[in-house]
Amino acid sequence: MAQLHAGDAAPGFSARDQDGNMMELADFKGRKLFLYFYPKAGASG
Repeated sequence: MAQLHAGDAAPGFSARDQDGNMMELADFKGRKLFLYFYPKAGASG
């Protein structure tokens, strides 16, 4: 996978939200979006 740099466009992806609903990056096209990733509770590190 190529490394992203500040200002690069995010690659398309899909993921589940906090309620378990599937969402895609394309669902937010034309809108501002803030993503926050965190390790699963209890994960090492």
